[in-house]
Amino acid sequence: MAVSRKIFVNMPVQNLKASRAFFEKLGFAFNPKFSDDNGASMVLSDQGYVMLLQKPFFQTFTKRELADASKVTEMLVALSCDSREEVDALVKTALENGAKPAMPPQDHGFMYGHSFYDLDDHHWEVFWMDPAAAT
Repeated sequence: MAVSRKIFVNMPVQNLKASRAFFEKLGFAFNPKFSDDNGASMVLSDQGYVMLLQKPFFQTFTKRELADASKVTEMLVALSCDSREEVDALVKTALENGAKPAMPPQDHGFMYGHSFYDLDDHHWEVFWMDPAAAT
């Protein structure tokens, strides 16, 4: 039996206030209990969170140099939606609020996705998958 785990993705951001405002415009809530001037806890679900961390604070968690996401892909963050329409609406809102397009929409029939780069050039893949195809 698989163990159910929560995931906390930590992302370095240049301007925490601007990043938080950007994601709030996309409809995400933040947990004030785990947010301060160094970081903000963005709630994806009851099992998933993104910690937006000011770059100097983020750097204290690693001995390695931080990736420049405007030049290299550090990771892809895939986020599920309940419908194709929700995918398009979320990407549209992101682009209207300062995000940049990443890849063109991809329609595989059973799965549909679109993507953007956020204010710090992190690559977000937003997708919908037919629940019947997942079984």
